[in-house]
Formats: sequence, C-alpha cells, structure tokens
Amino acid sequence: MTAYPIGVEHGWITRAQAADRTLATLRFFWTAPQDSAGPNTTGYRGFFYHFLDMQTGRRFQQVELSTIDTSLLLGGILFAQSYYDGSDTTEKQIRALADSIYFRVDWQWAEARPPAVSMGWHPESGFITADWIGYNEGMILNILALGSPTHPADSAAWSKWVSGYQWAAYHGQSFVQFAPLFGHEYSHVWIDFRGIRDSYMAGKGIDYFENSRRAALSQRAYATANPQGYAGYSASIWGLTACDGPANKTLTIGGRSRQFHTYMARGASSLEEPDDGTIAPTAAGGAVPFAPEIAIPALMEMRKTYGVKLFGTYGFLDAFNPTFTATGQQETGTVDPQLGWFDIDYLGIDQGPILAMIENYRTGLVWRVMRTNPHIIRGLQRAGFAGGWLP
Repeated sequence: MTAYPIGVEHGWITRAQAADRTLATLRFFWTAPQDSAGPNTTGYRGFFYHFLDMQTGRRFQQVELSTIDTSLLLGGILFAQSYYDGSDTTEKQIRALADSIYFRVDWQWAEARPPAVSMGWHPESGFITADWIGYNEGMILNILALGSPTHPADSAAWSKWVSGYQWAAYHGQSFVQFAPLFGHEYSHVWIDFRGIRDSYMAGKGIDYFENSRRAALSQRAYATANPQGYAGYSASIWGLTACDGPANKTLTIGGRSRQFHTYMARGASSLEEPDDGTIAPTAAGGAVPFAPEIAIPALMEMRKTYGVKLFGTYGFLDAFNPTFTATGQQETGTVDPQLGWFDIDYLGIDQGPILAMIENYRTGLVWRVMRTNPHIIRGLQRAGFAGGWLP
C-alpha cells in the first residue's frame, strides 16, 4: 500500500488502479474474521497474525498474533488514508476503512505487562513473554499505540520503551544500539524523524534520523574492518540485517570453520555481532536517506560486481554470501564456486524499504504525506516529540 502511490507518482500505474487495489486490500482486512480461536481466523482484537495463508487469507500454521507486523501494516494503511484525498467514492472508502481498521486495534489489551506492549499472542498459550522495550523496529508500534483515539496504550508506554535503550560507541559512532539495520530503518519508512525529538534524543543533542545515520556509518566501518574475515566485505559492499541465508550448518571453508544460517536477523553493534557473511541489499537500500554518500554507491557496486546473479526482474534478490562457496551444501538458493551463494527469492518486507526509502530520498513523498496524518501526529505528541515539522 506504500508502494502503489510511489508507482502512481512515477506513472507506472494509474491512481485509479492503485486506489482499487488498496480498497480491495482494506476491505479484506476489515471483513476478515477476528476471533479468539486460532483456526480459520485472520486476527483478534484488531491485530493480525504474523503470516496469513495466501490462498485462504487465514492464519498460517501456528504463527503468533503479531503486534509489530500489524503496526507495519498500519503504516501502509495510514499512508493510504492520507494519500488518497480525493472526493470520489473509492478514495472516500479508503479513508473510512483506514480509520475503522486502526480504531479497532486494542492496544490496551496487548499491554500484558503494562505499560509495555507485548510482542505477540497465541490463542493456544496467551501472550508471549517479550515486550516492546528498548530500541528496534518497534518505534512505530509505540507511536501508533499512543496515538489511538479508541484504545490507546498507557501514557507511560514510551518511557518504558526508552528505558531499554543502550547508548554506546561502535566503530567510531555513538548511538542507540541495535545490531540489524532494519531496526534503524522500518519506522523511518513512514515517519519523518528529521528535526523532531523526544526527551531522550534531546538529551543526546541529536534526532532519530541522525541516530540511524550513525548506525549505517558504523556498519560500513564494520564491513571495512571485517573482523571475522568474510569474503566480499569492503567499504563499497556492506549491510547486515534480517534476511535469507544459505544453510543451517557448520562448514570448513578456506581452512576456517564457519557457522551459517538460513533466515536470521544479522547485524553488528556493541551488543552483538550476529554475522555469517551474508549481505542483504535492503540494509544499504533502506539507509539511502540517512547516508546517501555510502548507501547509493554500495547498491551500485553490488549490482556491478554480481550482475544478474543478484539483480533480476524485481530488483535485488534478498541476500548473498560471497564466503559460502560450498556447492551443493546450500539449503536454499544457488552457489557459484567463485562468487558464493545467492538467494533466489525476493522478500516484500525487504524490497519495500528499498523502494520507499529511495523515494523519500528523491522526493520525500511518504514522509510529506504522513506529516499530515492526524493519528501519527497525535502519537508523536503523546510520546513527547516536539520541534521541527510537528504542530
């Protein structure tokens, strides 16, 4: 839903086509069954399950009711609400359904251990034990929870969230630590954090945009230093985040034992360095607005170096690992004995930030539209943000 308007602005699809697709999506999410029983439902208390079956639209296997995936969906929904400002019936319905879906979400119910919001819930076993405390991709979740006009989170939810922050220096940069770059990028897809600050960032003399810039710079410095000696890492090719990977196994490559993984949240910070040599283009792609001088050359160098093995019909494939040259040992993707492992999948959650953040860098479209959304403004103000573009 965030991608469609970008397509409209570039002339790739018409506004009517984008609006029709968006309306169909919103109608589905509004009318799909919400119930406490797990099977044959799509969500509960306004939240949706982490994955839905593509054929039935119902809960996929035993996945959790996901507060963060619901929040990322709401980011797209509220963007659509503000973008489609026309007077025709379709665009009016989009705006109304966006309100209906957002208003239904019961953030108070999700505060299993108030004032923090729980990460998820299973109908079989109840709330999972983890809460949204400490810096990561959940920043937008807390802002949406505080901004709700119907079931807002406790006013102390933001201070609880911030209480878990860990500020430290890493590879020449001082910032709030979180190892995978997606935690520094996802909330920024929709919210323009330039020039607005909560009390924590005001105390540090920066904003969250600058915090993300420093995270990107530190990852590039980590790749340049390459402390674990992985192939392909350099000042020109870098970027660790959640992505696909070659295999869940330990192999000896180049005389060195290496532990590899399939899908995993890779990253580098003062807290941890979960790194198996797998690079994800979305890490640099999502950092384009923060540090274009290093992110854009990284994307160009990845495409130049690896060509069609990494870049295809829909842009960058999800990930690659130049160290993994063990042909026949991969569990996913393909292996070139010289160039390494390459994914064969495109993941929407990784393609989306590349598209949206490049557009934010080029024209500011998503940020500009979302700066007008009253729910985002209300959430930011309730979290204590002030200054900049905020009224």
